Amino acid sequence: MKEKTYHTRCGTIHYWASVSNPDTITLVLLPGLTADHRLFDKQIQYFENRYNVIVWDAPAHASSWPFRFDFDLFDKAKWLDDILNQEGLTKPVIVGQSMGGYVGQAYAQLYPDKMTGFVSIDSAPLQRSYVTAVEIWLLKRMEPVYAHYPWKWLLKSGSEGVAKTDYGRSLMREMMLTYDGNQKRYAQIAGHGYRILAAAMEKNLPYEIKCPALLMCGTQDHAGSCIRYNKAWHRNAKIPLTWIEGAGHNSNTDKPEQVNRLIEEFVADIL
Repeated sequence: MKEKTYHTRCGTIHYWASVSNPDTITLVLLPGLTADHRLFDKQIQYFENRYNVIVWDAPAHASSWPFRFDFDLFDKAKWLDDILNQEGLTKPVIVGQSMGGYVGQAYAQLYPDKMTGFVSIDSAPLQRSYVTAVEIWLLKRMEPVYAHYPWKWLLKSGSEGVAKTDYGRSLMREMMLTYDGNQKRYAQIAGHGYRILAAAMEKNLPYEIKCPALLMCGTQDHAGSCIRYNKAWHRNAKIPLTWIEGAGHNSNTDKPEQVNRLIEEFVADIL
């Protein structure tokens, strides 16, 4: 994987790419809120010699800093498209974990015919109809929560709450330690992320996935109402849903072999 950069009006995005043939399938790995490219280490190890692979540190995250918090979910999708164009990639399969899955849906809204496939890992639908008014109200007010909780508690709950395995928990802890000594930045990243998510939901757009898609969700995913959302998403949109037994919110770190196999089978079906 080669580290590269893309310059935006708000700052510079760092991403890593391994491209052998730009006209073949590219796995576009999008980490969740406050996580970074390391979230997909197990997927990169497995796939980088099978397909083109690209992964980013999302705007304002990890090495994509300094960055002004003056962007929305659609800006992220546009910048992602610019990066794919910069690399000449024509067949993106977006694999989004949590917030990464929302970026994928914003991408589908803006570029309905560009995605070759979409895989949601412990994410949820972006349509307004799935969330309550209270949930949207809370999303807009999370930054002070992250700013005022003791950092040691945040570090413990943030790493233990998203994963069930030692590997998944230690990896999340490692990613969170990027912000050790700068809790304000961590709170800004989280708070801004939740606000732009709420704003995208309030736009009440269709966010229709027109390409082949697959939903995955850990049976022990207790981040928000992920399990409830995925059941409803599967039921309403008729997108296949696979439960990752015993996995938490970061299924791809708790059960990487199963997740990798599911991604591989999904891509084989759309080739």
